[in-house]
Amino acid sequence: MKTEYIDSKLLRKMFIFAAKSLEKNKKTVDALNVFPVPDGDTGTNMSLTMQSAVKQIKNLDSDDIAQIASAASKGSLMGARGNSGVILSQLFRGFAKGLNDVKKIDTKAIAKAFKSASDTAYKAVMKPTEGTILTVARECAEKASELSEHETDIKVFLETVIDYGETVLNKTPDMLEVLKQAGVVDAGGKGLIFILKGAYLGLVSEDDSVIEDLDHAEEPANLSDAHEQEDIKFGYCTEFIINTTNGNADEFRNQISGYGDSILVVGGDDIIKVHIHTNEPGEVINKAMALGELIDIKIDNMRYQHKNRILEEETVTENEEENIKEYSFIAVAMGDGIKNVFKDLNIDYVIAGGQTMNPSTEDILNAINEVKGRNVIILPNNSNIILAATQAKELSDKNVEVIPAKTIPQGISAMLAFDEELDINENVDNMTKAISSVKTGQITFAVRDTVINDVEINKDDIIGLNDGDIVTVGNNIKDVAIDLVKELVDEDNYLITIIYGEDISEGEANELAEEIENEAEDCDVEVVYGGQPLYYYIISVE
Repeated sequence: MKTEYIDSKLLRKMFIFAAKSLEKNKKTVDALNVFPVPDGDTGTNMSLTMQSAVKQIKNLDSDDIAQIASAASKGSLMGARGNSGVILSQLFRGFAKGLNDVKKIDTKAIAKAFKSASDTAYKAVMKPTEGTILTVARECAEKASELSEHETDIKVFLETVIDYGETVLNKTPDMLEVLKQAGVVDAGGKGLIFILKGAYLGLVSEDDSVIEDLDHAEEPANLSDAHEQEDIKFGYCTEFIINTTNGNADEFRNQISGYGDSILVVGGDDIIKVHIHTNEPGEVINKAMALGELIDIKIDNMRYQHKNRILEEETVTENEEENIKEYSFIAVAMGDGIKNVFKDLNIDYVIAGGQTMNPSTEDILNAINEVKGRNVIILPNNSNIILAATQAKELSDKNVEVIPAKTIPQGISAMLAFDEELDINENVDNMTKAISSVKTGQITFAVRDTVINDVEINKDDIIGLNDGDIVTVGNNIKDVAIDLVKELVDEDNYLITIIYGEDISEGEANELAEEIENEAEDCDVEVVYGGQPLYYYIISVE
C-alpha cells in the first residue's frame, strides 16, 4: 500500500523504532572504531543520545508533529554524549527546524528536514571532515531532495535514500585514509544508517501496539562526583522540564531564586529545564505549573541520601560553600588516583568519565551549576568530550571557558599554567598554550585485528600511542612502554611522569621507571598512581 503522509502517531513510532535499532546494533558500531583501542564508544554514545531523545518524545502529551520533532531535538541536546552524540543532536535540531509548522509529512517535507539537519550539523563542527557521519547525512539529504521532485510514496522514497546512504557509507574508506587502512567504514555514518533503517521499520511495521520502553538498554553511569556536604542547607534536589509556549527561562529563574541554590534554568524551543536544591519543592513546582505542563519530575532527599553514603573528603562548611569565588574548575577524569591529582590542583568538581564513558551535555551542565566561581574553566581531557563541553558552555548562563585538553597530562599541564592573579582571558590563553608543551603516551591493548599506518596489529597485542597515534606494538607491557618513551623523549625534555592504572602494581610501575631512567638519563622520572581502567600507563613527557 502506498504511503504518502506521516502523521504524528507514525512519527513517534518511527523515532522509537530508530532508537531500538541503534540500541540493538550499538556494539557493531562500537567495533568500527578506527583505532583498535578499548574505548570505541561511538555506537554507545549515539544510542544513549537517541534514548534521551525518545524519552522526551514519550513524555510529550501532544499530537503536533513539530512538537514531537522538537522534543527529540531537546532530549538529544541534553543527553548528547561524545562527539558522535553531539553531532546527532545537531542533526535532530536541524530536522526539527525543517518540520516547523508541518501538519502532515510528505516526501518534500522529509527532504527539507534532511537538508536542514545536514546544514545544522555542518555548522556545528568547526572543521567538518568528509568521510564521516556528516558526509552520509549530507548525501542522504541531497538524494532525498532529488527524489522528492517525483516520488510521493514515502516507503519507496526512504528505501531509496537508505540504499543510497549505505552506498555512500561504503565509500567512506576512499575519503579517509585511516578508514581504508583500518578496513572499516565510518562508525558515526553506520550509526546513522541504523537510525534510518529503524525509522523505516517503524514506518512499514503493522504492529501499532504500545512499544515497550528501552528498559533493557544500557543505562549511563552516574557521572557526578560532586563535593558532598554534611550540613545540607537545602535538602531536596528538584529537577523537571516545563513544556511551555509562553515561559521565559530568565524570568522563571528570578521567580525561584529565593527558594534555594544550585539553580540551573535553561530554556529554548518551548522548553525550560530546571534544577534546584530547595526545601520547598512543592512551591517551585506550583510556580512552574503556571507556565505549562511538567515532565521528567525528579525529587531526591539529599539529606537521606547523604546519611547512607560514605564521605570521601573533608566537609566544606556552609559559609565556605556559599562564598562566590573568582574561578572554579571542572575536570573529566577516571581513576581514583587521577581524580586526587586534579583535586590537589584545586579542581572543584571532577566528573567521572573519559575513555568509554563520556559525560553528557547535561552532566557537564550540572557540574557548571554546582561550582561557585564567577568564571568556570572546564578541562575535558579527552577529544571526544570537547564538543559536549562546548555545547554545555553555550547552554549555560555562566561565564564558561573550555580548555581543549585532549589527555590527562594536558589537563594537568593546563592547571599548572593557571595564575589567579591574571584575568580570565590571559589564563585561558596561557592554559591553552600549556597543553601543547606536554607530550602524552598511552599503553593499552588491541581489541581487534587491524592494520594502522601499514603496521599489522593483532587482537590483544599491547600497543603504545604517541598523542593518539599508534607507534609501538608488542606482547609485553614493559617493553612496549620503553619503546614508546624512546619515541616520545628528545634532547629538550627534562621530566617523565608515569601514571599507572588499575591493572598495574606499584612494584611494576617502579620497575618500569628504573629502566626508563637508564634509557633517558637526562630526565627525572616520577611515578604516580592513577587507577585508570583500560590504559596500563599514561606517560607524560615535558
